[in-house]
Amino acid sequence: MLDGSAVSAPKISPAVAAFRLFRRGCEAVPLSLISLGARIFPAAVFWQSGETKLEGWHVSDSAVFLFQEEYKLPLIDPWLAAHLAAFAEHFFPILLVLGLASRFAALALLGMTLVIEIFVYPDAWPTHGVWAISFLTVIVHGPGLFSLDHLIRRRFDPPASLRA
Repeated sequence: MLDGSAVSAPKISPAVAAFRLFRRGCEAVPLSLISLGARIFPAAVFWQSGETKLEGWHVSDSAVFLFQEEYKLPLIDPWLAAHLAAFAEHFFPILLVLGLASRFAALALLGMTLVIEIFVYPDAWPTHGVWAISFLTVIVHGPGLFSLDHLIRRRFDPPASLRA
């Protein structure tokens, strides 16, 4: 080093270099994009489920029958359960897709997911686990930049320099 010769960096294998490049690429994906997917994809599943419960603007007799004969939820009348589920499976996905009251909507659908897992289809835990992780992502990290919640927060929250 004193004689002017440069110290060479240790050689990095192509596999290590490729892994580092891959890791940097993964770390460059914005959390807002992940949150957008965590909102939209499970919302679509619940929306489609809600659609199967309707005939026009009314809850179908077959939906009530399913709640009465197959789902058999404890502590709630099948007619009421079918109507509440049809409402929730339309209302909360709309909120999630818009990114409006996102944490609340994700929490509500997480609750529905738990009811479905515990009382209706306990063997479908891999699917319910994916939904739960999606909802937990929104609950913990928020809906991201691509949401009405973000626009509302930007409009009404004081700048960070003014917060206590």
